[in-house]
Amino acid sequence: MTMLTPHDKSSNMVCMMNHSAHGEELARLIAEEIRVEMARQKRSRRELAKVIGVTEHTAGSRLNGSPNFNTQELAAVASWLGLTVSTLIRRAELSRDAKAAALAAEAVAR
Repeated sequence: MTMLTPHDKSSNMVCMMNHSAHGEELARLIAEEIRVEMARQKRSRRELAKVIGVTEHTAGSRLNGSPNFNTQELAAVASWLGLTVSTLIRRAELSRDAKAAALAAEAVAR
């Protein structure tokens, strides 16, 4: 299982995510990336619930970004999916940037 320390850049990023609108967006995008990766691997919400020690309903709420995954849950999920927390964050940031670029291109095209 991936362990996060206070010196882990990803851990600091996750902690900061809950303190701003930008952080809320990133947390939502991380949940989206987890959903996408779970689909790729054909993993279920029931399995996720067992991994993070919550009910299936609560796991579904986490996947919808309300409330966000906490640091320990995110580390457990990343490990379960064979990823690092950094990879999940990086994918979420790339997704955010791609969406922003698409909106900018659409605005220019008008």
